[in-house]
Amino acid sequence: MGRIPVGLSTASVWPQPAAAAFELAGELGYDGVEVMVWADPVSQDMDALLELADRHAVPVLAVHAPCLLISQRVWSPDPEVRLRRAVIAAQVLDAPTVVVHPPFRWQRRYAERFSDLIAELEESTSVAIAVENMFPVRPLGAEVSAFRPSVDPTEVGHRHYTLDLSHTAAAQSDPLAMAERMGSGLVHVHLADGSGAPRDEHLVPGRGVQPCAALCEKLATSGFEGQVVLEVNTRKARSATARAAELAEALLFARLNLGQD
Repeated sequence: MGRIPVGLSTASVWPQPAAAAFELAGELGYDGVEVMVWADPVSQDMDALLELADRHAVPVLAVHAPCLLISQRVWSPDPEVRLRRAVIAAQVLDAPTVVVHPPFRWQRRYAERFSDLIAELEESTSVAIAVENMFPVRPLGAEVSAFRPSVDPTEVGHRHYTLDLSHTAAAQSDPLAMAERMGSGLVHVHLADGSGAPRDEHLVPGRGVQPCAALCEKLATSGFEGQVVLEVNTRKARSATARAAELAEALLFARLNLGQD
C-alpha cells in the first residue's frame, strides 16, 4: 500500500488567505493542500494557485466547491455552475478530488438532479466528486436538517464520499460506522475533532471525543487510496507562531496514527 498523503485545508489558516496555507504546508511538511473556494480572491484564481503550488512545492490535493452559506455567490449564484467550475478547477490544478456538500433544502432543482449531475461529471472527467457528511442544528432541542435529503450522504448513495469528523461530532454520529457505510467510496477525510457539542468545532485531532486515532489506523490498514486533510480551526491563535504550532501538532497526530515516520 502507498503512503496516504496528508494535506492542509486552506480553511485551517482562516482568517489568513490561501497563500498562507501554501506557505505553512510547505514549511511544516504537509504533502499538499485542499483549496477551500470562497471570498479570498486567490482561492478563485487558478493561475495564482498554480504559482503558489510551484513556489512552495505543495500540490493541490483537492478543491472544496463553494457551497458554504458564506460562498453562495462565489463564481455564480447557481450551485450547479459552482460545482462544474470546481471540477474544472480540479482538472487545471491536477487535483484528484472535489469536495461538495449535499444540497440545501431550498435548492430544490439542484437537489433533484444532484446525483445525476455528479455521475455525469465523474463519467466525463477523472475527478472524484466526494460528497461530505454534514450535521443538523438543534434549536430549542429539536433536530432540524438544512440539507436535502439528509446530512448523511450514504442514505442516498454516491460513488465517492468525504468523511468529516468535526461534522460527525456535531451530529453525534459514529464516524467509524459511517466509514464502513462509505466503504470503498471513501476517498477523502477531513481529519478534525469535536467535543460532541451541537456545533462545528474543527478541533485539532486528539482534543475532542472523536475516534480520530482509530480512524487513522483503520485507513492505514484497509487499503485506503484517498487523502487525509487537516481541516482545523486556528482562528483563535494569537500569533503566526501559535497557528503554526497547532498545525504542526495536527500533522504529527496524523502521521503517527497513520503509521508514517
